[in-house]
Amino acid sequence: MMRIGAMNHPQHRVEDEILWMAEMGLDFIDLTLEPPAAGHWQVDVDSMRELLQETGLGVIGHTAYYLPLGHPFEEVREGAVEAFSSTLQILARLGACCMNIHPDFKAPMHDAAFSVEQNLKSIRELLPLARRLDMELMIENLPGNVNDVPQLGHFLEAIPELGLHLDIGHTNLQVRHNTTSSIMEHYGHRVRHVHLHDNRGTDDLHLPLGAGTLDLESCIRSLKAAGYDGTITLEVFTPDRELLRFSADKLRRVWNEVA
Repeated sequence: MMRIGAMNHPQHRVEDEILWMAEMGLDFIDLTLEPPAAGHWQVDVDSMRELLQETGLGVIGHTAYYLPLGHPFEEVREGAVEAFSSTLQILARLGACCMNIHPDFKAPMHDAAFSVEQNLKSIRELLPLARRLDMELMIENLPGNVNDVPQLGHFLEAIPELGLHLDIGHTNLQVRHNTTSSIMEHYGHRVRHVHLHDNRGTDDLHLPLGAGTLDLESCIRSLKAAGYDGTITLEVFTPDRELLRFSADKLRRVWNEVA
């Protein structure tokens, strides 16, 4: 059954974020464990777990997009793997089933093939811990380097147990045509979680649904055609939470209307 959640703001206390999400009637928190206020070394795991049990919110694991898993300095790359390992263990304690990874392509003077191999190396180092914790790792599609079927294939074909975190919003960025349909046709069976937000095709604006150029009906049709019926995070970044509520209502309506 499709479930709707939101991401906590990393500048805010996680317990406060859980409370407003529960009050809004959301189903889960997309828990990003990152500073300045929600780093894995900053949060109170017991307090969060107790509140999650009281509110009934589920948990999806999210991580900082800027962690350098593809860094050419081995000491830095290993440090990023260590940070992911610590985050993975906390998310497991909170009952999360999976954790996302943003591939890192920020190594100056190195080509994309080098970055792919560095990222794969880091992911493979994380897999044994994920298995022990009974959690899945997911790679998130990003504009530019990992946003279509061939680019995702470098990761998903290399590591069969790696899940896909499909960001619909990113699939609408810097492309001639939204890539949601083609990705779902090829890798829909690998999708473990979905992000959804709107934009105008050039910048990652994280707008409420309907405020940009995203064809929501077409994207939902692609999800349902591939049999996806899981968690969807509304990654709508706005101080006005009524716009998030509006987006949740719109998503539910479109989901029920689209065949």
